[in-house]
This record gives sequence, C-alpha cells and structure tokens, in this order.
Amino acid sequence: MSTLLVTRHVGTIDWLERQGFRVEKVLQHLDIDSVLTGDKVVGNLPIQLAAEVCEKGGRYFHLEVAVPFEYRGKELSAELLDEFNAQLSEFKITRVVDGA
Repeated sequence: MSTLLVTRHVGTIDWLERQGFRVEKVLQHLDIDSVLTGDKVVGNLPIQLAAEVCEKGGRYFHLEVAVPFEYRGKELSAELLDEFNAQLSEFKITRVVDGA
C-alpha cells in the first residue's frame, strides 16, 4: 500500500508534510492502472477519476481549499493553504448506473 499525491504544486507537497501526512510518490498525472487495493490517493481529482480510485479499492483523500478568486491560477504556498483553511477529507465515491 502506497500514498500517492497527485499535484503539480510544491506548496501542496510542503503543506502535506507539515500535516504529518506521509507520501511515497508525487505524481503530476495519475495513471489509474497504477492504483492498487489499499493505496491512498491524495489530490483534487475529477470526480470520475476519484470514483475509479474507489472502485479499485483505493482510498481517496480530497484536498479541500476555498481559493479566493484573486489567487486562482497562482502557485499557493503552504502558508497560503493554511490561511485558506485547507483540509484533507476522505471520500468514498460510487458511480451510480441506473440503466437509463
């Protein structure tokens, strides 16, 4: 079992380290085929990709952060993530197939 962080942002890596969250691999792009049962995947993934992580038996941790408009598209430091009250939340996502 590994902990995979999917991010392109150094501030996110620093912030997670400050939280005591141990990460084995930092990836800029998640290859869903690399996720194994029991793996923890951390990031801001599109919902369908997060659902696939869960379908494969992985655990998905979403980095929740309310980024003010004026900071959109900018690199956020660990300090700014703290200022914006970033937090990690685990989600169990299930794709609903209704047969329609």
